[in-house]
Amino acid sequence: MEKNLFLPLDMDVGKYRQIRVLISFMKQFGWVTGKSLCSMYYVNCIFYWKLIFSYWHLDCASDYGNEKEVGQGIKKAIDAGLVCRQDLWITSKLWNTYHEPQYVKAACQKSLEDLGLTYLDLYLIHFPISLKFVPFETRYPPEWFHDPNTENPRMELIDVPVQDTWKAMESLVQDGLVNHIGLSNFNASGLRDVWSYAKVKPSVLHIELHPYLQQWRLLRYAQSLGLHVTAYSPMGHGASYFNDSIAAIREPIVKELAQKHGVSEAQIVLRFGNQRGCSVIPKSNHLERIEQNLNIFGFDMTTEEMEKMKSLDRHLRFNDPAIYCEKFFNTFCTIFD
Repeated sequence: MEKNLFLPLDMDVGKYRQIRVLISFMKQFGWVTGKSLCSMYYVNCIFYWKLIFSYWHLDCASDYGNEKEVGQGIKKAIDAGLVCRQDLWITSKLWNTYHEPQYVKAACQKSLEDLGLTYLDLYLIHFPISLKFVPFETRYPPEWFHDPNTENPRMELIDVPVQDTWKAMESLVQDGLVNHIGLSNFNASGLRDVWSYAKVKPSVLHIELHPYLQQWRLLRYAQSLGLHVTAYSPMGHGASYFNDSIAAIREPIVKELAQKHGVSEAQIVLRFGNQRGCSVIPKSNHLERIEQNLNIFGFDMTTEEMEKMKSLDRHLRFNDPAIYCEKFFNTFCTIFD
């Protein structure tokens, strides 16, 4: 699998002016008026990737609750002749309630049905957390609670060896439902465990990675195995996790580098992640910011500047189940040290 299937390390900036034409075209067809922020974001991204790069990465998951809307956006793009299925790189994720081997294929097929696809490019185990099965007809997506209508709803943790789940994931590749499989939110020991028995090796490690949580050892280990690393929440902005007081773009170092290079603070943060050899997948529902986020390839940060960015590392994790599962779902569940 080529790294540039996810995010190019170089770009043709000469094509960048096509964005304004694209925005007008999208508005004309009503493709920027999605029912949710997420659906609008994904639909927008399809067209940005097509006209600028000729390939795209759509990061989906059953737990996001919008795969039907994403599928509708994909169909519109294909029907309009703007994109072919083989141009797209579409990822989805196995939710925690479907880790038991007998449910893995059905969960994947449900995502495929909602997305209107016959195969996924990548399917990830979303978390190394196994929860009691919730039937599709009972609630979908099932989220974290087993039964939210009880007096004291809780998560129902169950013991499912990751090896059993991974074997079922491998079957998806053999059945032609997915091209690649990988891991999300796994630490080094979890990755090492899967690597030791996997017949179909994980292709991708999908982790929280930003200036406040740089995870250099995990990144180095994953890359040494030949995995591609996708960095989610690359902006280091706590707003997505109910903490708007923390944001890497407000750091003096970031502001200094942005002024020096004549770019935005967000572009500095994203370029930092990209120069580490990672795909960065920021999210936004603002067209101008989406445009700006893509234009990070017209400059390079020096070794000295990269070292300055490294100094921002606080080992600060926003997406930590040990915190929010206990606070919001009445269940302590830790997967990180």
